[in-house]
Amino acid sequence: MTARLVVLVSGSGTNLQALLDACVDPSYGATVVAVGADRDGIGGLERAAAHGVPTYVVRLRDYPTRADWDRALTEATAAHRPDLVISAGFLKLVGPEFLAAFQGRYINTHNSLLPAFPGIHGPRDALAYGVKVAGATLFFVDAGVDTGPIIAQVAVPVYDDDTEETLTERIKQAERRQLVECVGRMVRNGWTIEGRKVRLR
Repeated sequence: MTARLVVLVSGSGTNLQALLDACVDPSYGATVVAVGADRDGIGGLERAAAHGVPTYVVRLRDYPTRADWDRALTEATAAHRPDLVISAGFLKLVGPEFLAAFQGRYINTHNSLLPAFPGIHGPRDALAYGVKVAGATLFFVDAGVDTGPIIAQVAVPVYDDDTEETLTERIKQAERRQLVECVGRMVRNGWTIEGRKVRLR
């Protein structure tokens, strides 16, 4: 049976596009059944529409409290019955209701080798620290900021003449490949989480 993916986006949707392209192949084992966003008029929604994938937008400012927004996002996402929810550049921290509903099924990708350099400036912080190797981390989301159990990591070299832009772009390319490869493996073969240890079958 084909796994159902819901992808959450906040921007241009390049990671989403990589998943949409992979899902064209029936042997990949998954279909993107919906794309959710926290804002209108973004490239990620246009990419979904171009592939005929349903979309929904849950804007924080439309709700009186963050808890109300979290509940609405949870309900909108659950309506599509996802096997896996993927944060692909989704820039909002979800709340306890969302985490409870999709525990062990909500994954995110981050542009550093966690636990080093969490937060929104991974490549910049890595360059400032002077590391020789950067990379990307795929992980299960928990209540912390980039603190959940790690699924996979890929290393990317840091060159002497790198800028934040050049390093970010090199990480993005590796990040997309890792995301597509790991999601495919997860939906086809399954996974286990024991404490902080994730094992892909």
